[in-house]
Amino acid sequence: MTEKSFIVTLKEHADAEKFKESVNKLGGSITHEFNLIKGFTVKLPDHMHINKLKEGHSNDIANVEEDKEVHTN
Repeated sequence: MTEKSFIVTLKEHADAEKFKESVNKLGGSITHEFNLIKGFTVKLPDHMHINKLKEGHSNDIANVEEDKEVHTN
């Protein structure tokens, strides 16, 4: 099974533990937890779209970006 990786930033009031539980219930995993901001790198199975996670935490998520390689010229 292939997975996609996302960087998810939570709002200050968000319950980080509840968010992590939701990721696990959807078959995903937390691969990194940031220290300076309330955020995570999340891996989700390809068949599980990020919108499913957003639906359950629409008031908690500040930003979501696909985690991918960035190139400079």
